[in-house]
Amino acid sequence: MCLRVVIVDDHARFRAQAAELLTLERFSVVGDAETGAGGVELSRSLAPDLVLLDVGLPDVDGFDLVTAMHETGAAVVLTSSRSRSDYGTRVSDSGADGFISKAELTGEAIRSLLR
Repeated sequence: MCLRVVIVDDHARFRAQAAELLTLERFSVVGDAETGAGGVELSRSLAPDLVLLDVGLPDVDGFDLVTAMHETGAAVVLTSSRSRSDYGTRVSDSGADGFISKAELTGEAIRSLLR
């Protein structure tokens, strides 16, 4: 099954690289947004299977968007250039389906979180 993904990150270069990597690994990247508000709106209209959500967005903390993204029916994987340990319990407290550092992003890493 090809998972439909929305990428929410304020860095255009990361969005492009992540989209290319995920497309090569048989994901369907259906949209991307550079702000949290744009990501929620896009997720509501596109109903993706997964939102790859940056923790540090210019308009909102990614942790605070997990519930809104889940309401669209999507699984949520948080991402950051920092490691998960830098956030203490915030990842699990947010209700996200997982966390992947940007340096470790692969299709297999995402699939393993969603199993």
